[in-house]
Amino acid sequence: MTTFVLVHGAWHGSWAWERVTPLLVRAGARVITPSLTLGRDVGLHHHVDEVVTSIRATADDELVLVGHSYAGLVVRQAADRSPERVNHIVLVEGWAGADGAGMESLAPDWFMARVRAAAGDGWSVPAPAPALFGITEPGDARWLEQRLRGHPIRSFTEATRLSGAVDRIPGTGLHCRPETFPFARFAAELGYRQVALDGPHDVMLSHPRSVAEALLTLPTLPNPLNLPTLRKEKPKL
Repeated sequence: MTTFVLVHGAWHGSWAWERVTPLLVRAGARVITPSLTLGRDVGLHHHVDEVVTSIRATADDELVLVGHSYAGLVVRQAADRSPERVNHIVLVEGWAGADGAGMESLAPDWFMARVRAAAGDGWSVPAPAPALFGITEPGDARWLEQRLRGHPIRSFTEATRLSGAVDRIPGTGLHCRPETFPFARFAAELGYRQVALDGPHDVMLSHPRSVAEALLTLPTLPNPLNLPTLRKEKPKL
């Protein structure tokens, strides 16, 4: 069986994948959606530990590790620690880079300046408005605003530590149009296959079918996933 480990980005939770998950399950896949801890003194390496635990908890033959936004950094380091368990890495609008990369080095100066200003003297960065994730439809914006939570600033300031093992795992970068940050370039610099999707940064909320189909058609997956059924069914939003 193919297992997708779907890791949410900053300010989000495992609920971020609840529109994608049923589509993958209907196609015959197993889905794991870990919740990253959002507490005081929590850094990037804590989140990596949590994802490594999820990876090692499954014995399925085919494991795809998916990270949205900030979690691009998390899944790459987690895969580097368990390269024998991960068959494919997918970045969904993911921040990612070589050893030593982190939000400090990848994000523009103005982004990190806003993050620090929002945190002030505290440990948590308050969640931005839904519109900054591209979610503007009133019902979806209210739904998202009720769920977003503050994110520990330490995870934004820590850098990844990679041995190089992750670079032997094939990868795909899903980036959205119109582009907001250079996610396509991040994926290209890692040698990842690139797929463009029409949608906002939180594309898994606005266009879950597009995300599901991109995941189910990864070139490294075996063939028996039920794409025709997936395409005929109307998503439940």
